[in-house]
Amino acid sequence: MGCVSGGASTQQANGPTPRFDVLVYSQTNGFRHRPAIAAGVPAIQQLGQRHNFDVVATEDSTVFTTANLADYEVVIFLNTTGDVLNATQQTALERYVEGGGGWVGVHSAADTEYEWPWYGELVGAYFKSHPPGTPEATILVSDRVFPATRHLPARWQKVDEWYDYQTNPRDSVHVLMALDVDSYEGNTMTHDHPIAWAHEVGNGRAFYTGLGYTDASYTDPLFLQHLLGGLQWAAGVV
Repeated sequence: MGCVSGGASTQQANGPTPRFDVLVYSQTNGFRHRPAIAAGVPAIQQLGQRHNFDVVATEDSTVFTTANLADYEVVIFLNTTGDVLNATQQTALERYVEGGGGWVGVHSAADTEYEWPWYGELVGAYFKSHPPGTPEATILVSDRVFPATRHLPARWQKVDEWYDYQTNPRDSVHVLMALDVDSYEGNTMTHDHPIAWAHEVGNGRAFYTGLGYTDASYTDPLFLQHLLGGLQWAAGVV
């Protein structure tokens, strides 16, 4: 199982969350989750206003330089798809994360950069397929301590688009939630179906959630707290 580092320091736990900076990247080169991106960007900006972090949103890949990325504690791939960075930009992201930066992937971040092996390790698993529509399913929350899941019930009913992945990431990441595959139709993985996880990459931290396809997710308090906890953990502030 992948390793994740421990909780916040005493100062962070008892005082206000330190201020930090987030880059939200939502470039697509394939299917575009237009409603989710349109809802997700302002939702993350509002989270920042309430929880002491600044947000810059872009679809300009030229921001991926070593100098620019040094200004951010977290980079979020918000429903990216396809090939969204060139080789030089890829190297900048690798150096950023390996050097201690945080990365968060939302939903189709797993449908991104299939030809970049390092990214495959970063995201944890690539998208394979999904059943039609957005059925309601039961999420089994296996970690009730991690910042992205400690607020959730043990069994969480959620409507979303449920990804199957090309591989099961469990051996290389710390799984936070999995799907109850008997609660919906169309699963093509085994009964062990992780849907959100976290792990360390070099000196950096990576958090991925398969949720976030529906625009309604970005007004759902449980999902927003899930996303907030993940990005705060990736930033190293909780």
